[in-house]
Amino acid sequence: QVQLVESGGGLVQPGGSLRLSCAASGSIFSINAMGWYRQAPGSQRELVASITRGGSTSYASVLKGRFTISRDNAKNTVYLQMNSLKPEDTAVYYCNARPVIGNDYWGQGTQVTVSS
Repeated sequence: QVQLVESGGGLVQPGGSLRLSCAASGSIFSINAMGWYRQAPGSQRELVASITRGGSTSYASVLKGRFTISRDNAKNTVYLQMNSLKPEDTAVYYCNARPVIGNDYWGQGTQVTVSS
């Protein structure tokens, strides 16, 4: 089992920045990749960014350039730096861990609200 705990969400004005953190614990040796997804009200959950154990990254094309994913393997933590935030970035952001075998793990979600 893997446990994921997110932090760093909140209310920010348009144009502002936030950094989300996701700390993993448990059977972390089984994790191949970690990432962030988001879900806005009335919308499906969508991929924001992901990063492999080796550091390869991928992003939703509409977000690349504003969002940066990184990981600290020593701390078993993944970060999502979000810059130039827009109201349409408002959503619940979920941390995801994908094991080599088996189902994905999910965090509880953290709310990000972009509003003036």
